[in-house]
Amino acid sequence: MSGRLPAWFKKRIPDPGVMNGMCGMLDGLGLHTVCQSALCPNIGDCFTRHTATFLILGNTCTRNCTFCAVDKGKPQPVDENEPRHILEAVNNLKLKHVVITSVTRDDLPDGGAGHFARIITILNNQPGPPTVEVLIPDFRGSREALNIVVSARPDILNHNVETVPRLYPSVRPTADFQRSVNLLRRAKQIDPCLITKSGLMVGLGETRDEIIEVMGTLRQADCDLLTIGQYLQPSARHHPVVRFLAPEEFTALAELGKSAGFREVASAPLVRSSFNAGEMYQRATSGKIGSKS
Repeated sequence: MSGRLPAWFKKRIPDPGVMNGMCGMLDGLGLHTVCQSALCPNIGDCFTRHTATFLILGNTCTRNCTFCAVDKGKPQPVDENEPRHILEAVNNLKLKHVVITSVTRDDLPDGGAGHFARIITILNNQPGPPTVEVLIPDFRGSREALNIVVSARPDILNHNVETVPRLYPSVRPTADFQRSVNLLRRAKQIDPCLITKSGLMVGLGETRDEIIEVMGTLRQADCDLLTIGQYLQPSARHHPVVRFLAPEEFTALAELGKSAGFREVASAPLVRSSFNAGEMYQRATSGKIGSKS
């Protein structure tokens, strides 16, 4: 599908001074964000509010998902100073809710799980620690890698299934839908108190019935939170947008998700898994962000 975006995607142009200040601070610490690397349409909103989703383990992914704008290829060595730099950025930005995600690193023995754990631990050990949300890859189904991350005690463990099973061969050819669902189920088995979260893109060619089926599958895995947003094609080389869903369709999907039993559902055209993540966590827990025990 080609042509202009629907009117509901119009955004205000962010303050260039604020944007440059955020980019300068992040570049100075050698940090990547998914906001920049994945061409997120909400980057202006987040950077203007002095928040960002940190992208760890470099900005080159070992997989070839056709929806994603992140670079693919051979990654650089892991930056061992990254946990300390993220802590510095969190303190500079005075973040109360921190979202950490990563590229997929199938080249690493633990898929990067130990690096996730080190960052979670350094954040948890701060006075009045922030809540920590991690958006993790599937670690090729490794139970040991998952246990490393969960044992570090993040507040939210997010893993996106991204799309419906039928579209995996064309959208996520080196991933596996059931493996992703199993990861979410096992995370709860390791720590039943852990809040789990997943996300879907729509507009890739899925049907409404397939979305409802995925909701049911995620709930069977005891997934707590769900995000649903419109897929936007990063370039002509990526998977095409088959359809733009109207805002009222997203509202209806949110109602279906709540009926399915999710504690909280964020569903709108510009919803992304980490956009307004702190607010979603707060609504789901009815408590104050940063009140970690």
